[in-house]
Amino acid sequence: MHAKTDSEVTSLAPSSPTRSPRRQVYYVQSPSRDSHDGEKTTTSFQSTPVISPAGSPPHSHSSVGRHSRESSTSRFSGSLKPGSRKISPNDASRGGGQRKGQKPWKECDVIEEGLLEDEERFKGLPRRCYVLAFVLGFFILFSIFSLILWGASKPMKPQITVKSMTFEQFKIQSGSDSSGVATDMISVNSTVTFTYRNTGTFFGVHVSSTPLDLTYSQLTIASGTMKEFHQSRKSQRPVNVAVTSNQIPMYGSGAGLGTSTLPVPLKVSFVVRSKANVLGKLVKPKFYNTIQCSVNYDPKKLNVAMSLKNSCTYD
Repeated sequence: MHAKTDSEVTSLAPSSPTRSPRRQVYYVQSPSRDSHDGEKTTTSFQSTPVISPAGSPPHSHSSVGRHSRESSTSRFSGSLKPGSRKISPNDASRGGGQRKGQKPWKECDVIEEGLLEDEERFKGLPRRCYVLAFVLGFFILFSIFSLILWGASKPMKPQITVKSMTFEQFKIQSGSDSSGVATDMISVNSTVTFTYRNTGTFFGVHVSSTPLDLTYSQLTIASGTMKEFHQSRKSQRPVNVAVTSNQIPMYGSGAGLGTSTLPVPLKVSFVVRSKANVLGKLVKPKFYNTIQCSVNYDPKKLNVAMSLKNSCTYD
């Protein structure tokens, strides 16, 4: 046997067990979502070791990494889509129980459109009705106010008191009428005095009167007209009216009056009309005072004022 060289020793030495190539380790990052305070969302990446099999070609490594990145990106983006966040029980109670799959912003759009339509409808209606409502309300209030004034003024009827009547002349003589018929003719000259008092506390009155008629046995033997005047509120004035006549035919009614020394029964009657100025020409209550007085003419009392305070009736 010859001595073995080192090279031969090496070649003849038993082969040591083949050591498998060292496997490479790759890391794939997967998203994990943590919720803090129910509002903020933070993304943390966890590393998961993936062991590649031995002898895998280099392009497989890149495909695995690309696939991992795409899957993680899709999962991450899906978690952030609007409306994909899960509704907690508290959110469900606050949201009034939204239906599954209904998008909240669409519901808000519907509500907002409804509110805008209601607002436009309510805006248009009052603008067209403002004037009509104002005019109608004004007339209603004005009518109520006028009725109140009318009702308040109605009891405030003027007061009239006839004081006296004075005869300056009372003459009967023979004559004839316009047709030539012979008859007794009478001429009277007298004055009636009375007091007019306006009891209205917030209005003045315009006063007029019918003719003051002096009658004897239903025959008018004299007449007088009162001048119209205005009487302010809560005031009074004396009124003198001349009641006269000239050559009034008696046609037999006054037989014996010219020679009689006894009192002659006469009557004075008239109506005083008062129109109150409460609210311009719109509210003008009217008052009527009907006065009738009995008077006895005494030939011995010419030019003497005869009191009529207890001889008159007022309606």
